[in-house]
Amino acid sequence: MSEEQQRPAPRGSSLPCPDDPLLLILGMILRLVVEITKGSKVKYELDKKTGLIKVDRILYSSVVYPHNYGFVPRTLCEDNDPIDVLVIMQEPVLPGCFLRARAIGLMPMIDQGEKDDKIIAVCVDDPEYKHYTDIKELPPHRLSEIRRFFEDYKKNENKEVAVNDFLPSENAIEAIQYSMDLYAEYILHTLRR
Repeated sequence: MSEEQQRPAPRGSSLPCPDDPLLLILGMILRLVVEITKGSKVKYELDKKTGLIKVDRILYSSVVYPHNYGFVPRTLCEDNDPIDVLVIMQEPVLPGCFLRARAIGLMPMIDQGEKDDKIIAVCVDDPEYKHYTDIKELPPHRLSEIRRFFEDYKKNENKEVAVNDFLPSENAIEAIQYSMDLYAEYILHTLRR
């Protein structure tokens, strides 16, 4: 490892050190935590007090998560949660597992009046999907499936969700960077107390 790679990130920078075990954006590869398994009706989420993944609820409708779903650690969004990621890959992954993924797009979403965007990613260790670099490379049916899931999964709870047009990988990277900056600000604010 070169001297430059070993040097810690400058103070106030949101980029992690290269050896950060939870988050890595070198070459735009993310390390994310899976919360919900592909094909599941169980809505899990991170319990911020214990650090464990808990059952939030069972989906009220007959839809299931079309892909593994999780979050990027050490990020923060306006909803006070880490940034959400839907990761496309062949196999379901157990909740709590880390995996490496590439952000290929952003799905802007409003959930009950609040911004709740989703990063769309592919698993870089899956030979079927690792070559995708942008959301426009995915088959239109795959995007339709993803959109429909998020439009419908809360309907039977009488909760409104609006999904906007998918955006390219550049927008996903910007959203991740912004969420890293918000997390860094939160940590600095917490340390100053």
